[in-house]
Amino acid sequence: MTEPIKINPPLTDEVIMKLKAGDRVLITGVIYTGRDMAHKYMVEGHRKGQTFPFDLKGQVLYYTGPTPAPPGRPIGAAGPTTSYRMDKYAPYLLEHGLKAMIGKGPRGAEVKGAIKKNTAVYFAAIGGAGALISKAIKKAEVIAYPELGTEAVMRLEVEDFPVFVVNDVHGGDLYEMGVAEYGEVQNKE
Repeated sequence: MTEPIKINPPLTDEVIMKLKAGDRVLITGVIYTGRDMAHKYMVEGHRKGQTFPFDLKGQVLYYTGPTPAPPGRPIGAAGPTTSYRMDKYAPYLLEHGLKAMIGKGPRGAEVKGAIKKNTAVYFAAIGGAGALISKAIKKAEVIAYPELGTEAVMRLEVEDFPVFVVNDVHGGDLYEMGVAEYGEVQNKE
């Protein structure tokens, strides 16, 4: 198994172009969180002339709604949420500078097209490993929509945050690759 690729947001087109479906990646730096309602607020607000709660240029958006922080920790369990629920908003955010999304599960055709068009990437974090993933989060603060509780937009400082490239700018799709590989193995048996 190859060593993971280390990246630091904000991400550039050059960094994105090097990533391929299946790559293991460790993210160190600042990433942001947002789920369904936060996406709705961001996109609808921006369409009405409001600014985004953070500068999207080159940034990473993690689909999570973390649990409350236990004593001595900056955040509780912070596992990924199912990404397709953000599909209707993702192309708009990508057009406005977002470079990466982290979640779980496959993305729709429109999102995959927007990833290619806007030189972006979709990462998956391991579902069910929220407590383990939270150990990579060193600092967390709510920066927008506090009324959404755990679904508020947060700014996270992370160190070696583990993800896999699912959809790359070259059209690669880790989920489709896995299904094809499984089919090949089944046909050989």
